[in-house]
Amino acid sequence: MHAWPASEVPALPGKGRDLRIHDTATGGRVTLAPGPVARIYVCGITPYDATHMGHAATYNAFDLVQRVWLDTKRQVHYVQNVTDVDDPLLERAIRDGIDWVGLAERETALFREDMTALRMLPPQHYIGAVEAIPGIVPLVERLRDAGAAYELEGDIYFSVDADPHFGQVSNYTAELMRHLSAERGGDPERPGKKNPLDPMLWMAAREGEPSWDGASLGAGRPGWHIECVAIALDHLGMGFDVQGGGSDLIFPHHEMGASHAQALTGEFPMAKAYVHAGMVALDGEKMSKSRGNLVFVSKLRRDGVDPAAIRLALLSHRYRDDWEWTDQVLQDALERLGRWRAAVSRPDGPSADALVEELREALSDDLDTPTALAAVDRWAALQTAEGGTDDSAPGLVSRAVDALLGVAL
Repeated sequence: MHAWPASEVPALPGKGRDLRIHDTATGGRVTLAPGPVARIYVCGITPYDATHMGHAATYNAFDLVQRVWLDTKRQVHYVQNVTDVDDPLLERAIRDGIDWVGLAERETALFREDMTALRMLPPQHYIGAVEAIPGIVPLVERLRDAGAAYELEGDIYFSVDADPHFGQVSNYTAELMRHLSAERGGDPERPGKKNPLDPMLWMAAREGEPSWDGASLGAGRPGWHIECVAIALDHLGMGFDVQGGGSDLIFPHHEMGASHAQALTGEFPMAKAYVHAGMVALDGEKMSKSRGNLVFVSKLRRDGVDPAAIRLALLSHRYRDDWEWTDQVLQDALERLGRWRAAVSRPDGPSADALVEELREALSDDLDTPTALAAVDRWAALQTAEGGTDDSAPGLVSRAVDALLGVAL
């Protein structure tokens, strides 16, 4: 599966700072100091309704992580999956009377278009669950053969008791885990499971549903969590720098994925930091496909909204915070974009060297984008009020905003 084209990231004078970021597993900030190549895995979409503002906010956060790393003169190895076979996708295809493969391809193509328009840096490896199946099957077999998985009526389940570190990503109580498992695709009430929290690794073939040859597992399809584990281990290995996604993936997805990987390899942890973006609401409720309260990037683009303004709207909130999308949020972003573009369109202006360092400091501080935007606002206001004599300043501001915030002026 191919990703989307990369926009050029301008080089800035000097060097950026190492990123200090909130780690869900420890509950505090960690300083990430990767080697020459920083490694990041971000969980991708289930392509049955893409791309809403919640998606955009999540991928914007991890785009910023990459930009901070690039500014430190590191390379970035970024991997993202696409869950192109799963119950919600199949249910939507049945509801709409269309082929599930065609639905997945259509929505994935739209997602690529949205990511390109928003200037999100693409992953080096963009892998669909279906194409990952040949690598998933041997991992499930290894877990089963090691006693870390078991069969139940043809389905294969992972035993969470096989990982002594289970629970150390979310640090949730067993009661909360059970509630979230039932809410987010698990089956804690199924009779015969060793532990109600045990997640499915391989679902035996069901009539009328797609299935693949699972070798000794029999025909079927993979569970949700093992998909990301197989892709991450194949392309990044254990101990990569950041596992990212929305906060709704903390449990069960990231918790289970970590346990799968740790049981497979005997190593801990799967990732050095677990980083999660907040949820975006509309009319007081979290945006979600099940509720249907979605604001789509593609719809805004069709309505003529500049993608740079959409990105500024996202940047006006801290990535970890839950926030609400409103018309005013977008209007404020459009006005800010206009002010910034007017400021950099002049032939000279106030020196911007200090602004570049302010942006670097704000972003290295747990991706503090509101502070970064306020710094550019101050420069633009000074430019409007007083101007300046530095003929390199407008160009430097444009390059810095592009390189570090992903906004083309």
